[in-house]
Amino acid sequence: MATGTTIDVLYFAQVAEHMGVRRETQPLDAPVRAGDWLDALAARCPALGPSARLKLAINQEHAARTAMIRPGDEVAVFEPVTGG
Repeated sequence: MATGTTIDVLYFAQVAEHMGVRRETQPLDAPVRAGDWLDALAARCPALGPSARLKLAINQEHAARTAMIRPGDEVAVFEPVTGG
């Protein structure tokens, strides 16, 4: 569970498979731009591919790469979904 110095991260579908976990807690001492955080995640796990293709939600709200992730937030990471 997230505290004032961590974030809860949820991974879905292929992202979870690449990360090897569905949920983890990460340290976060100060707000960070979502795009920068996604870039760091992709650097940590190159199998995710370019971070620009990943989508995220912060506290269950879809968020742009310019959004801020703050300590205590819940962040969900997933791939784009297409329907048919």
